Amino acid sequence: MSKATTDKMDPWRVPVIVAQIPDTGLHRDVGADAAARKAMAEVAGLREVLSMHASFDVTPNSDGRFRVIGHVSARIGQTCVVTLDPIENDIDEAIDLMFAPPERIPALADLVDDDVESEAEIPDPPEPIINGVIDLGRLATDALLLGVDPYPRKPGAVFEPQVAAADPEDHPFAALKALKGDAKTSDKSPDEAPEAKKPKGK
Repeated sequence: MSKATTDKMDPWRVPVIVAQIPDTGLHRDVGADAAARKAMAEVAGLREVLSMHASFDVTPNSDGRFRVIGHVSARIGQTCVVTLDPIENDIDEAIDLMFAPPERIPALADLVDDDVESEAEIPDPPEPIINGVIDLGRLATDALLLGVDPYPRKPGAVFEPQVAAADPEDHPFAALKALKGDAKTSDKSPDEAPEAKKPKGK
């Protein structure tokens, strides 16, 4: 896979090497630069991403797992689907995920299934740690995509479909009425034509 393809898939990269995370955990506050915001806008199909900030706490757990708790905030530029005017919207998304080495995920998923009662909500299995790295930029980008309104509307904008005025001649019986009129006219013979009034004699 080329670097250009990788950059398009991950427009904002903030890699954290799990081997360097201290036992007490790691806190990161990050903000996307103009180039990353432009790339995110292209991936998300947005007019623009005006700002993008994220805050993360990465905490080591047992069995090589890491819990990532974070918050993503962004301001995006979109187009109103009703008026087609440019508008801006805010994104505010929370993140709470568990990460684990790929080889440990099947076993951990089985443990989750065994511990959860049938009527309870089944939690998601851990996300994989790829090449010993957790990419906080990818998590923030995913949160942005999740928070985008696909049908943004300008405040107060209401879609009002156009209703055409009813044509009195445009109804199911209009054609039939016309046919009947033509038939009556064609049925009259020349002899049935009204006689011309004769002048009165003096």
